[in-house]
Amino acid sequence: MVGCELSRIAEQFERIRAKGEKALVAFVTAGDPFPTRTADVIVTLAEAGADIIELGIPFSDPLADGPTIQDASQRALIAGMTPPKVFDIVREARQRTQTPIVLMGSWNPALQYGMARFAQDAAEAGADGTIMTDLTPEEAGVWKSVSDAVNLDTIFLLAPTSTPSRMALVGRMASGFIYCVSRTGITGAQNDVPSDLPPLIEAIRPWANETPICVGFGIHTPAHVTTITRYTDGAVVGSSLVSLLYKERENPNALGIVRDYITSLKAATL
Repeated sequence: MVGCELSRIAEQFERIRAKGEKALVAFVTAGDPFPTRTADVIVTLAEAGADIIELGIPFSDPLADGPTIQDASQRALIAGMTPPKVFDIVREARQRTQTPIVLMGSWNPALQYGMARFAQDAAEAGADGTIMTDLTPEEAGVWKSVSDAVNLDTIFLLAPTSTPSRMALVGRMASGFIYCVSRTGITGAQNDVPSDLPPLIEAIRPWANETPICVGFGIHTPAHVTTITRYTDGAVVGSSLVSLLYKERENPNALGIVRDYITSLKAATL
């Protein structure tokens, strides 16, 4: 990163470690289910204990998203969500919270927007990093450079199918944290934690260069979080949170219900 400046994400992990906790990462889709209140959702998640917020950039042709997040993205697109409006959400949320915000989505919108311009606008809005789910580290050299230039962390995915050479490359290039996918396939709440996950984390750890490893895909209960964080640096909750928000969208206490849910998950990291 420019001038070796410590990112907000790195600072957050330092604070979490100092308290003897693990990270809770929460994903929401920009513009869904409340087209004009996503910043309120982000602030609620932060106040409830989420350590990092992943903000999904809606895209019409997702790759790894399951039906819950696909539907949320489609609703957000119909409601008029665009990358500039996503930056506006970050800008609004940043006025009320310093919790790290990571933009997550497909590579195409950033490419069409213009790589350097996207990175610059994201950083100026107050974003702290990106996860481009379909951008492989082998093809990410230019994106990594323009992101580093504006102190934007570049977070890569690893999966059960990742080879040692891929793990080594991600370990060299990733900053912020490494997102480990708990299972092959698409996102969505699951009933169990894969038994082969501990060996996967054990295989990744030597290549990570001390970059934190967080695990997502399928996590939706405190028990899942407790199990995951025994051998990782954090757990990511996505589809179940998106589903809960949509289910409670007409409830005046929707954000209160979300707050209680996130509080219960964060308690499982202590």
